[in-house]
Amino acid sequence: MSGSILIADAARAARPVAAPGWWQRTARRQIVARLGGLRSGAIRLRDDGRERMLGDPHGALGTVDLDVHDGSFWSALALGGDVAAGEAFVAGRWSTPDLVRLLRLFVRDRDVLLGVDGSLWSLPLRLLRRVAHRLRRNDHAGSRRNIADHYDLGDELFTHFLDPSLTYSSAWFEHPGQSLADAQQHKLRRLCRLVDLQAGDRLLEIGTGWGSLALCAAGEFGASVTTTTISPNQFAAATARVQAAGLAAQVDVRRQDYRDLDGTFDKVLSCEMIEAVGARYLPTYLRTCAERLRPGGQLGLQAITIRDQFYDSALRTVDYIKRHVFPGSFIPSVTAIVGAATRHTDLRPVQMQDFGPHYATTLQHWREAIERDPAPFTARDASGGLMRAWQYYFAYCESGFRERQLGVCHLRFERAG
Repeated sequence: MSGSILIADAARAARPVAAPGWWQRTARRQIVARLGGLRSGAIRLRDDGRERMLGDPHGALGTVDLDVHDGSFWSALALGGDVAAGEAFVAGRWSTPDLVRLLRLFVRDRDVLLGVDGSLWSLPLRLLRRVAHRLRRNDHAGSRRNIADHYDLGDELFTHFLDPSLTYSSAWFEHPGQSLADAQQHKLRRLCRLVDLQAGDRLLEIGTGWGSLALCAAGEFGASVTTTTISPNQFAAATARVQAAGLAAQVDVRRQDYRDLDGTFDKVLSCEMIEAVGARYLPTYLRTCAERLRPGGQLGLQAITIRDQFYDSALRTVDYIKRHVFPGSFIPSVTAIVGAATRHTDLRPVQMQDFGPHYATTLQHWREAIERDPAPFTARDASGGLMRAWQYYFAYCESGFRERQLGVCHLRFERAG
């Protein structure tokens, strides 16, 4: 991944323990003062031979330990904010026994996090990150690069934590304790039913992944499926899986940008693809979905969303996920999606259901899978940095869903006609 912690920066070994110098002590003093404002819980900070309590230990999230292993953590945090905190975790400069709870504390007490992240010290890096993010625009060439940077990292990593269907999106759990594999199949069927998929329907899927939704739509619902991806790796894998399932006559796997598609379809499905198009191309994406539908046809989306109140500020911010996991991405709000569809298409929203807590459980399954057996990650990076990068990525997202700052929803639109 170009410039990504997930591959390149993760190779850095953890630095040896070092006492903070003058600049680190200054940064620590300022940051510790801000962290003292935590209300929903407390951090038991162990650093430089000292232990101190920051925040309210009687808060709802209780007390979570944070151990600083290198004084450079403080200066990095002062200069780089939220993104630098993730980078420092990957580099082994700090650790905690409960990463999800620590990150939930910062999500819940968002004003404290913004106080640390939005200091004048961090302004130059924040501006540079915004420029870099804008350069990762999702035109045709940029989209291919952005998708390859994450999805073509190597199937041995993804198969290690995904269920056997290789579904890399939120599952829908029917009951507590349901297996991830069963919950993913349930989600795939719900997506097909979202657009009332029938045998013989011409279905377009935008964003193939490894082919699980196309296989379900053709194999279980009898649809004639055209599915498209711009990932060379996923195109090859999905094609092979379709052939192995004996569904080559029903499923046409294409390696094609969604903007270059033609034809008319009865139904369109797109599962967690909208986040990859970028805010600038949201109208283009929705127009394309509408143009590919016959009059009266139905569009079904599974979309990660952010609370409406945070959407505008999130557009102006480059966080850890945008910087190191999904370059060029954005998280829309439900209002942003529906508003863009209303302004730029003849699509009519008819159904919306949020199931955000299910994504937290899905991410917990993925995180626990790599924590139980990190072998594929440590085989690439013996320092453990690559493993910590994925651990942080999953925990970072899980905390957002558990605190309901993030959601995931099924949206159904109908085209006029």
